[in-house]
Amino acid sequence: MARILIMASDGYEQSELLVPLEKLEAAGHEVEIAAPLVGEVRAWDRADWGRSVKAGVSIGDAVASDYDALVLPGGVINPDTLRHDEKAIGLIRDFASAARPIAAICHAPWLLIEAGLAKGRRMTSYVSIRTDIGNAGADVVDESVVVDRGVITSRNPGDLDDFVEAIKKAVA
Repeated sequence: MARILIMASDGYEQSELLVPLEKLEAAGHEVEIAAPLVGEVRAWDRADWGRSVKAGVSIGDAVASDYDALVLPGGVINPDTLRHDEKAIGLIRDFASAARPIAAICHAPWLLIEAGLAKGRRMTSYVSIRTDIGNAGADVVDESVVVDRGVITSRNPGDLDDFVEAIKKAVA
């Protein structure tokens, strides 16, 4: 059983947090949610606010060595907010330094760019930020899931099955 951290703020894409959460827990993994503050964080679901989840740990108090992997859901709002949060970027860098898998879907590769993890990696993302990851030095491809040296990326909610399977494989 692995301990997996999902990092999110208000505005995470609902399915991109809830599907990995539910499937990873169903596979027997312990999953915790970190947010800027302990408490409720709200999803964005297509055109309006969606379900909330409880963050049990603040990003500032989360320690990479306590977990086996990090999952970064997308949506536009969530990663755009977190990429300006020094503690969030620091935590991502800590996971990378500890050689712990980091999985980012949709717009979440913005966080990988900010953490300096895109250059030289093969990656995918939501179509609207592919230029951003290419400009950051990644080899951009259009595939449902890409795994490169501990970083897992996927394009959109349609790729969630492949995304979650890649996370399970990385922590097996």
